[in-house]
Amino acid sequence: MRPAIKSGRMTIISLIRPNIEGLPAYEDALRRGWSPNTTRNVSGEQIALLDKLRHAPARFLYETYESPTIRMPDGSEMERLPAHDFWISDGEFCGRLNFRFLRGTEELPPHVSGHIGYSVVPWKRRLGCATQALRLVLPVARSEGLSRVLVTCDDDNVGSQKVILANGGVFAGETPHETRAGHVKLNYWVPTLP
Repeated sequence: MRPAIKSGRMTIISLIRPNIEGLPAYEDALRRGWSPNTTRNVSGEQIALLDKLRHAPARFLYETYESPTIRMPDGSEMERLPAHDFWISDGEFCGRLNFRFLRGTEELPPHVSGHIGYSVVPWKRRLGCATQALRLVLPVARSEGLSRVLVTCDDDNVGSQKVILANGGVFAGETPHETRAGHVKLNYWVPTLP
């Protein structure tokens, strides 16, 4: 990973593709309690898979980012959408970002809450990592033909709301939260053009 570049208080980050060389830092984040999934904590599952595939790290990356199906919170399997997966880096592992989509439309299947999901490790939060990561992925979404992307967050996640608004997010209503009774998901359309 590249060395961190500081600009005032904000660290300059980059998006990198998941890779074998970065797996030790990814594993360290999992073992420290970070989950790459914001809907449910999958750190234990991924640590178990890493341990099982210790001799085959490329297989872990395939299972995590390229397998044809994904596991839903209820345990069911769904077909994986086309996606661009990234690790967020400031020279160190900061988290992950996923952009998923259907070609030719901005629509998403009902089981997908938004086009973009991100999760920053706790010790790198409030440094601008998520704001920059979202900004960096917007040209990728534009290259896939989307003029805007749907980004959602929990109603009590003020930090994520700030990230979305800093990238031009426009409030587009709310939907019931799939796993937290009494909460809703806030929906925002974020333009992909600067």
